[in-house]
Amino acid sequence: MCGIFGIFGVENAEKYAFFGIYALQHRGQESVGIAVSDFENIKVVKKEGLVLSAIKKEDLEQAKGYLAIAHVRYATAGRSGAFNAQPFLKKTPIGEVAVAHNGNLINFKELKDELLREGEAFEYDSDTELFLSLLCKGTYTPEGLKLHPEDEQLLPYFFYVLKRVQGAYSVLFLLKDRLIAIRDPYGFRPLLMGRLKDAILFASESCAFDILSGEFWREVKPGEVVVVSKSGIRSYFPFSSSKRAMCIFEFVYFSKPESYIFNEWVYNVRKKMGEVLAQEDELIADVVVPVPDSGVVPALGYSQRKGIPLELGLIRNHYVGRSFIEPTQELRDIKVLMKFNPNPAVLKGKRVVVIDDSLVRGTTSKKIVSMLRKAGAKEVHMRIASPPVIGPCYYGIDTPTKEELIATKFSVQEIAEFIGADSLKYLSLEGLKSCVEDPEDFCTACFSGQYPLEVKEEVQRIR
Repeated sequence: MCGIFGIFGVENAEKYAFFGIYALQHRGQESVGIAVSDFENIKVVKKEGLVLSAIKKEDLEQAKGYLAIAHVRYATAGRSGAFNAQPFLKKTPIGEVAVAHNGNLINFKELKDELLREGEAFEYDSDTELFLSLLCKGTYTPEGLKLHPEDEQLLPYFFYVLKRVQGAYSVLFLLKDRLIAIRDPYGFRPLLMGRLKDAILFASESCAFDILSGEFWREVKPGEVVVVSKSGIRSYFPFSSSKRAMCIFEFVYFSKPESYIFNEWVYNVRKKMGEVLAQEDELIADVVVPVPDSGVVPALGYSQRKGIPLELGLIRNHYVGRSFIEPTQELRDIKVLMKFNPNPAVLKGKRVVVIDDSLVRGTTSKKIVSMLRKAGAKEVHMRIASPPVIGPCYYGIDTPTKEELIATKFSVQEIAEFIGADSLKYLSLEGLKSCVEDPEDFCTACFSGQYPLEVKEEVQRIR
């Protein structure tokens, strides 16, 4: 996962981009970058680390403009840190173009090998660079598609790129005088449009609009190409729409609860996940304890449906980042111990039901159960507000290989024994689907093993 943000038509666009991408910090913690145009030149600032500490005042002073895109990243493959930080910038036949991408191209290796044979040089090892490389390789205009005169010489380059790439992509392109937003035909990753007075905004989640006192307008539709320039906003659908395959894991973990994505409020879906889990569960307990932060909302739904009081049995240290998106298991383990403190005041002698959003490898859950027992919990029952993860994601989420997923190797009872819980129960797949308006429009591959877009064995997940 990554977070992307864009803004067009405001003085000091770089500062708005800074705060907009800060609101999406939860989507990537390894690096941050901002590309800014003053309608003449594009300047890029990229740094390793978190937004607030990495980007300095003097960085923004050197990159002023009226339109900007920004990116926060975490890697699933390729080098971490500043090396692969986005946006990328490249000279192309249509001038300098910067790009910020959230997703994963499943034909990355195939396309890169082809371009290497043709003599193309690559600076990075991220699939995002392919968007810029392909801009230099050709043009294509779908038959019957009428273009605005201002876009006739420009968009065929982008349509050629879209014809070649396969996979998940919500992507923002910055040219010196316009901003282009594109979402793949399946709609895997979210991308929204907003307004801030006369300025147009784009973001992975609506929470990025809130921090700027902007307002949500609409979602960029699957397969849509949106062009924003001084003369206005234009929308194109160059290719026929595919079956929708929006990522349901966005609701489970990644997106912030106050965000609006995929035509639904994350909070409402996440709370319903807890309610349905409670309906499927016959457990009797004394207290419901959420694993903060993403377990809090489903725990609230579970607690209210069951009539069992919710207590803060785990206190989170908010100065520690999210353990799931650290690139190595050793770092994840250390951060779990730093991240949570058990609260004996509400745990001692109690039958505790612990609500977490997901269980992937099992190592975090094992440490949490141990903490709760040491703090005096009489019983510890683990409840997961999503189904067992049985397949890796090839569309932009850092789930491990199939061999590393605990649910592919052990039964529910065996997993309960491994993590040290008195019992373990997951939300059913049908239960999860019942929490969204149009379940058939969602990708559930990590839970079902049914992939909406065929993936070759050698595909590398580059994020």
